[in-house]
Amino acid sequence: MSLSEDFRLPVACPSCGSHLMRVSQVKNPDDEVHCASCHRFICLWHEAQTVLKKGPCSESEALIEKAVNRVNR
Repeated sequence: MSLSEDFRLPVACPSCGSHLMRVSQVKNPDDEVHCASCHRFICLWHEAQTVLKKGPCSESEALIEKAVNRVNR
């Protein structure tokens, strides 16, 4: 059983370009978000929530995000 959850951010990892991120299942505001591919620290969970609330910058990004985040929940 995994203690973390994957989700997709509209902002890509600066190291590898992946949009798939990982956060603990608890999701405390100060939990760290890491790239699911290269494990680089990206931001804190409360910062990721702000980005997710802003939404993607294009309709195609929105469709991809909706599909990926729905599957991983």
